[in-house]
Amino acid sequence: MRTDLFDFPLPPDRIALRPVRPRDAARLLAVRPDGVLEDRAIRDLPELLQPGDQLVVNDTRVVPASLSGRRIGRGPETRIEANLVKRLDGSRWQAFVKPAKRLAAGDVVRFGDEGKVCFLGQLDATVEAKGEGGEVTFAFAFHGPVLDQAIAERGEMPLPPYIASRRAPDDEDRADYQTLFAHNEGSVAAPTAGLHFTEQLVSRLKARGIGLHTVTLHVGAGTFLPVKAEDTADHKMHAEYGTLTGDTAAALNAARRAGGRIVAVGSTSLRLLESATEESGTIRPFAGETAIFITPGYAFRAVDVMLTNFHLPRSTLFMLVAAFSGLDTMKRAYAHAIEAGYRFYSYGDACLLLRA
Repeated sequence: MRTDLFDFPLPPDRIALRPVRPRDAARLLAVRPDGVLEDRAIRDLPELLQPGDQLVVNDTRVVPASLSGRRIGRGPETRIEANLVKRLDGSRWQAFVKPAKRLAAGDVVRFGDEGKVCFLGQLDATVEAKGEGGEVTFAFAFHGPVLDQAIAERGEMPLPPYIASRRAPDDEDRADYQTLFAHNEGSVAAPTAGLHFTEQLVSRLKARGIGLHTVTLHVGAGTFLPVKAEDTADHKMHAEYGTLTGDTAAALNAARRAGGRIVAVGSTSLRLLESATEESGTIRPFAGETAIFITPGYAFRAVDVMLTNFHLPRSTLFMLVAAFSGLDTMKRAYAHAIEAGYRFYSYGDACLLLRA
């Protein structure tokens, strides 16, 4: 399909720079199978779903992956800005750096002068390899949980470009940009549909007989990339690592046999569920990378309902929701949301997409 079919105008003042408080006070646009639109709120979610429905949330945790440092040991010290994008193992990360031309293989970058915990000392990373597009492979001096703590002390939350270009990350983002379910560290972007949940909302959902299950998909920076190809068939999707356990697969299969619907909380949960599901509709355990690219015409196997934020034009995520509810329906829903003052993107409001 032509990429320009997924374009739409968005006034800059519709982009949310902070979340609403409390989280479940965000607005919710319900999109019915017949295209009818309802203006609701996240707090209404229990009554919009049915007893027996099963929510699936992503329990990944965002790494404070934006680091500032300096090149040391070769000529004048040079300031380096790095954004970690993919963990390779216990001590190595892929990262995008600026200015990339100031780094070469073998260089050492020192991030931060002092840690908040004295035994960590300085955080040094050696450039193990360098690509042509500003990406490098860093081998850090620390390993495992100690490295995680050192990065957490020195790093800032990797806010999406449409927020970071308008304000700097701060201490509020350390809480605001993590979901209630955040547990398994490894993402460089939040699974934003999960940001709307509170303990009170979860309690009300469970009281209505709605189940809640966790999967893990570590969100990569590629989630924000627009599709530059003129045709979607020519776009190469980024890969992300995810896991879905045997217990979760069994519970979801049993719920579907009993007539319950699977409700994906966010595009990350949906992509993992669809990657783990056979053509027959049976969900299998999954552990590995997925680069599934969902566009209109895709036959959904697992997911019946989707809760998701409003997405960027020409993005793979807008293409996904167009596949789920229809391109014309979603364009009309987005036009309504813009006219009605909904807040867009990561810190914004949400849609509840219901399929026939």
